[in-house]
Amino acid sequence: MTLAPATERNTARRHDREIVALALPAFGALVAEPLFVMADSAVVGHLGTPQLAGLGVAAALLTTAVNIFVFLAYATTAAVARRVGAGDLAGALRQGLDGIWLALLLGGAVIAVTLPAAPGLIDLFGASDTAAPHAVTYLRISSLGIPAMLIVLAATGVLRGLQDTRTPLYVAIGGFAANAALNAALVYGAGLGIAGSAWGTVIAQCAMAAVYLTVVVRGARRHGATLRPDPAGIRACAHAGVPLLVRTLALRTVMVIATAVAARLGDDEIAGHQIVLSLWNLLAFALDAIAIAGQAIIGRYLGAGDAEGARAACRRMVQWGIASGVVLGLLVVAARPLFIPLFTSDAAVRDTLLPALLVTAAIQPVAGVVFVLDGVLMGAGDGGYLAWAMIVTLAVFAPVAMLVPSLGGGLTTLWWTMALMMTVRLATLWLRARSGRWLVTGAVRA
Repeated sequence: MTLAPATERNTARRHDREIVALALPAFGALVAEPLFVMADSAVVGHLGTPQLAGLGVAAALLTTAVNIFVFLAYATTAAVARRVGAGDLAGALRQGLDGIWLALLLGGAVIAVTLPAAPGLIDLFGASDTAAPHAVTYLRISSLGIPAMLIVLAATGVLRGLQDTRTPLYVAIGGFAANAALNAALVYGAGLGIAGSAWGTVIAQCAMAAVYLTVVVRGARRHGATLRPDPAGIRACAHAGVPLLVRTLALRTVMVIATAVAARLGDDEIAGHQIVLSLWNLLAFALDAIAIAGQAIIGRYLGAGDAEGARAACRRMVQWGIASGVVLGLLVVAARPLFIPLFTSDAAVRDTLLPALLVTAAIQPVAGVVFVLDGVLMGAGDGGYLAWAMIVTLAVFAPVAMLVPSLGGGLTTLWWTMALMMTVRLATLWLRARSGRWLVTGAVRA
């Protein structure tokens, strides 16, 4: 009995080492991703305001088109990690290749839609007459890189499932550096303007996809996994991804509603909302890194048939989520005098922004647990429940948020509704985690 506390401490330390080893590189890779758009903006911004406005509209469409398919990373991570836990590396790599083939098929379909529909999509977003031609040019060229972007998502999931988050970090850093250099060379050196920026992004994304494919194919050949597409395997990947697609769409609908409500509150409120939202997204990278570690670790434990190990890892990651949320919340409060002047000098926006920022800080511990449990259930392959939970959350959030303008609430009230949204997510995910119904063991989730 006296050894139990020592054993528990050793187990916690082992989990801590695993979480840090996976989460830190994952965080670096996550931060590198938005730097692509930042590099494009920095280069294109010197061409003129119409070009920058066109980039903003096209990049928003492009990011949405790619992020809808983020399930390619999530579902692949869980499936590959299970196979790894079961000791079936050949099966893990074969499962990962099925995800990559699915990414290629989806990428081709998106291109087929985007190329002819580009002018209509740009008009739908309300681009001005001067910005629209630049937006159409950028969107059409950049869409050619969508298959590569989706392959990167799926291959990232393969490597995460193999418990490797370092390679995605190195590829992301290399991709960002190549994108920045290509943008400068093609936009100014070759004189291609905004088209050069788009081509630079396409080339960088294709290079990243090529590196990932090289790593995965080498692993597959080493372990005797076939490289040929398996229709049944591809269908299984698509089937596993559908619930996560529903979850992602519901979550994005929440964010769209919040932005639409903020726009109805007034110019100061929408400006403040965009600033708070940018901070929210930055904080999400840190918390999502722990969730990614959770996907890989939980999948491996369940694949190995170790339900108790998965439960213990979940408990430890929840503790990490709470601690990370507390630290991030305190950092937001402490850094607000430095953070706010970076984004605005308008006194009215600052007055609107500050209390909403404090609400964001207050809900970080809740967000920490939500992100962790999201990752745990993804790692368990519990996509159906995650979809249902997010739909319930949307159903609670939407009517409350819509009431904010009519009740005379401001930006702070809107962000309290965001806190409500996170609380509902916490309740639904916590109930599932406590039930243990996600603890389905085996190389493949039945």
